[in-house]
Amino acid sequence: MKTNKKRSIANIAGIVGIATLISKVIGLVREQVVAAAFGVGAVANAYAYAYVIPGFLLILLGGINGPFHSALVSVLAKREKKDAAPLIETVTTLVTTILFIVTIILIIYASRFIDLLAPGLDAEVRAIAIRQFQVMAPLAIFAGLVGIGFGSLNASDQYWLPSLSPLFSSLTIIIGVGGLYWFLGDQINEPEYIQLGGFVLALTTLAGGVWQWLAQQIAQVKSGVSRFRLRFDWGREGVNDVMKVMIPATLSSGMLHINVYTDLFFASYLPNAAAAMRYANFIVLTPVGIISNVILVPFLPVFSRLSSPENWDELKLKIRQGLVLTALTMLPFSAIFIALSEPIVKIIYERGVFRADASAIVAPVLLAYGLGMFFYLARDVLVRVFYALGDGATPFKVSIFNIFLNAILDYFLVNAFEVQGLVFATIGVNAISLIIFTYLLHKRLNGLPLLEWGGVLLSLVFASIVSGYACWAIHQFSISLWDDTNFFLQLVSLSIASGSAIALFLLIGKLFKLPELEILFSRIFAKIRK
Repeated sequence: MKTNKKRSIANIAGIVGIATLISKVIGLVREQVVAAAFGVGAVANAYAYAYVIPGFLLILLGGINGPFHSALVSVLAKREKKDAAPLIETVTTLVTTILFIVTIILIIYASRFIDLLAPGLDAEVRAIAIRQFQVMAPLAIFAGLVGIGFGSLNASDQYWLPSLSPLFSSLTIIIGVGGLYWFLGDQINEPEYIQLGGFVLALTTLAGGVWQWLAQQIAQVKSGVSRFRLRFDWGREGVNDVMKVMIPATLSSGMLHINVYTDLFFASYLPNAAAAMRYANFIVLTPVGIISNVILVPFLPVFSRLSSPENWDELKLKIRQGLVLTALTMLPFSAIFIALSEPIVKIIYERGVFRADASAIVAPVLLAYGLGMFFYLARDVLVRVFYALGDGATPFKVSIFNIFLNAILDYFLVNAFEVQGLVFATIGVNAISLIIFTYLLHKRLNGLPLLEWGGVLLSLVFASIVSGYACWAIHQFSISLWDDTNFFLQLVSLSIASGSAIALFLLIGKLFKLPELEILFSRIFAKIRK
């Protein structure tokens, strides 16, 4: 949407980064409330399955950089503001009609969807999951509306509210579940209240999606972008342009989430596995989400500007910087999560009905997730290089291959390592994808300095191993000095050990005189000064 004044890329990145940080913090509080109320019991496990499809739709359709967001921004950016409202309202009507039909199907066939996702659930968990699934099914509609809201507001140069709006969903769950737990206490998991607890968790999730959409809708009306009105003029100019981008992008993005279904299919045969994976994964995704938005986002437009063959030498340098920055940020976190998985889970979640036995289930899963943080984000960096080169087909083909690879690895590794095996399978898929993408870029860009890059990355792996051992030793020493059951002293011990690990990692990294380390420091200091 053409406007007179546009924000700079740095300004946009700063807004999105701050909003992401706030949303992640509130999201962490949400997970703490859910863990305190339900632990790793029947309600939490049922919710992990019931939320799969509604959550998938929220991420796929309603997420920033999702297909709805991207399609609208790409089309509206080329049009005058006065032409935006009719187009947005027509697309909204079309999408809502389709997703209303999807919602009806989800409600009617809820039991079949749950059985397909989780054939190994016991009767009690299955019953709770089916009811939760039916309650949350309308999120399909609001996922589309939220995605359209993201695109509409971003196209009109509004970034703060769209990026911040996910916290409304978290706040609703915090208020609803927290209030119920305040009234019932540990009785919330007793047989006479367990169905109520599951229903409230699902209902507040749906209410959060509605709240998120309402906040965006009010902003759209105030800015004159659009109103929520029905327009059936589906032949309007621009609607076809939006759908041409939206439909294939939705299909391509959706392939990435099939691996989640595969993992949960196998997890349904393991007690408490789904809840454990949910809690551990959220801890890992907090730093990954913040770092990927704040540090790596600036590389994406750079890759695009350097996609011409005459700029490939500089493109290779930027790819190296992206990978090394990923290692500099992810590897120290990996060291901390591996060395201190149990105290981290304990201090974040261990309250209410989430006690030591639940920590013992979640901590090994967090350790496993910690091993794969670099592969997850590094693969994402290389995928963006392919997009910058105008090649969306290669990542799509690799994602198809990954579906089968993940299923095979799940089958073998779950037998050997149980819940951790499902995480190891995901790490294997990401690592192999990283190798494939690196090889293909090596051929396409007339050779990459792989030995040099490999040496740098191995040196940082060494630094992370040393800092991990130091982190564990410092924590063990600190808890030997005082009572490790006191929350404040636990937090002090964890902070000292983690801070020491990061400092040692960066000190060792500085010995290798990496230019990327200076880039990292400059970006951090720039954010602090702001």
